[in-house]
Amino acid sequence: MTTGPPDALIDALAAVLGDGLLLDDGERTERARDTWMRSQIPITAGNKVIAPVAVCAPADADELAAVVGICRAHGTPMIPRGGGSGVVGGVLASADSVVLSTERMDGLRSLSSPDLLATFGAGTNGLAAENRVHEDGLTIGHWPQSIELSTVGGWVATRASGQYSTAYGNIEDVVHSLEAVLADGTIYRSRSTPRAAAGPDLRHLLMGSEGTLGIVTEVTFSLRARPEPGVRQAFHFAEFADGIDAIRETMRAGWRPPVVRLYDGRESWRHFRDRLPKGNAMLIFLHEGPPGVAPLEAAAVGELCAARGGESATREVVDAWFDNRNEVPSWDELLRSGVVADTIEIATDWSRLPALYTAVVDALAAVPGVVAASAHSSHAYRSGANLYFTVAAAPDDPAEFTATYDACWAAAMRAADELGAGLAHHHGVGRVRRPWMGAELGDGGLSLLRSVKAAIDPDGLMNPGVLIP
Repeated sequence: MTTGPPDALIDALAAVLGDGLLLDDGERTERARDTWMRSQIPITAGNKVIAPVAVCAPADADELAAVVGICRAHGTPMIPRGGGSGVVGGVLASADSVVLSTERMDGLRSLSSPDLLATFGAGTNGLAAENRVHEDGLTIGHWPQSIELSTVGGWVATRASGQYSTAYGNIEDVVHSLEAVLADGTIYRSRSTPRAAAGPDLRHLLMGSEGTLGIVTEVTFSLRARPEPGVRQAFHFAEFADGIDAIRETMRAGWRPPVVRLYDGRESWRHFRDRLPKGNAMLIFLHEGPPGVAPLEAAAVGELCAARGGESATREVVDAWFDNRNEVPSWDELLRSGVVADTIEIATDWSRLPALYTAVVDALAAVPGVVAASAHSSHAYRSGANLYFTVAAAPDDPAEFTATYDACWAAAMRAADELGAGLAHHHGVGRVRRPWMGAELGDGGLSLLRSVKAAIDPDGLMNPGVLIP
C-alpha cells in the first residue's frame, strides 16, 4: 500500500468519476454524517461539521469498484452513505476520509410481475421504489419510519425493519438477491433464485454489515400483490402487560396483522389522551390481505383482546396514527429547547418482555436529568417482540448533553444485557452500540466477525469505527 498526496488521490478519483466527484464545501458537509443525536449535539452548540476530503458518487458497481481500488492504494478511509437517515452514527466522516455515496445508483432496473421481482439501484429512495411497484399493483411491503428519507441499499446495510413487518417480514425476508462491491474491490452478485442450499447464504454478510464489509449497489426485492383496503381497530388495556399478552396470543393463534403496535401508559396518554383513561395502554392493529381475510382476522383478534380485558377504541385512533406516523421533531429542535433525547430498540422473548420493559424504563429514569422514559412495541414474532424505548433528559447545563446521552444508552444496554435481551432490533449498531457488541455476540461471535472483516478489509479502511469494537 502506498500513500500519496491528496492531489494525487483527487486526480485519480476524477479520472474515474468525472461529475460524480463532489468537492464543493457544501456538498461535502451535507454528506458527512447521518442523523445521530450525539453527532448533532456539537453542531447545535456551534461547532462546524467535519467534512471529508471528497464525496464519490459512482454511477454503477464497476465505477465503485475502481474508486475502492484507488482509495485502498492511497490508504484512504471510505465512509459509505445512502440517504443519511440512520440514527446510530453509522455515517461520520473524518477529515482524511472520502464518502462513498450511492445517490447516482438509483432507479428501477427491472420488474417482472409474473415473478414478483423488482430490481433497484441501491441509492433509490425507499418511497420512490414503493410507489414505482404500486403502478403495477404490487408492493415491497417494507415501510420503515424513514421511508421518505432512506434508500433501499441502506435498508439492507442496516438490516432494517418496517412498520408492516409482523405480516411481511423484515428486510431479510423481502430481499431476493443483491449486488455489492466488497471492501477489497471485488464485485459480488448473488444468484437470482427463490432459495438455495449452496453453502452459507453470503447475502447475509452484507445485511447488517453497515458498510464495514462492502457497499450494496443493487437490490432485487421479492414483491407481493397489493392487498385490498384493510381493517383498522384499536383496544386499550389497564396494564401494558395485558396488551403484551394479547399480542402474544394473537401471534400464537397464527394471525399476522401487518401493524401491531402497543403503547405504554405514558405514550398512550401523549398520543391518544382523548381516547382512553389515563394510564391505560393502547394497542392498534391494521389487518389486510387477500379478499375476505382482513375482516375474519380482525374479528378473531378482537375476541382475543376482549378476553384479556381490552376495551374497544374508535377506528380514529388508528387513522390518527397513520396520519402522523412519520412525523418526529428534529434533534436540533429538541436540543435548542434544552432537551437531549433518543430512541433505543431492543427485543426479547415473550416470557421476559414485561421484565425487560420495567428494567429498562427504571434504568433510564434513574439517570440524572431524565424527565421521561417510555416504550412501545412495534414488531411482533411467534417467539417474542421488540420494545422501542424513548428517553428525554433536560440537564441544567448544555455542556452535560453528551455525558447524559451516553449515560442513558449505558443504562439501557446494561439493563437489557442483564436479562439476555437482543441489544439491537432494527436501527443497527453504528457507533452508539459498538461497545456492546461483545455482549451481544459473545467472544466466539465477535472473533468470527473480526476474522471476516480482516479477510475482506485487512487495512480497516471501509467505514472504520462502526459496528466492530
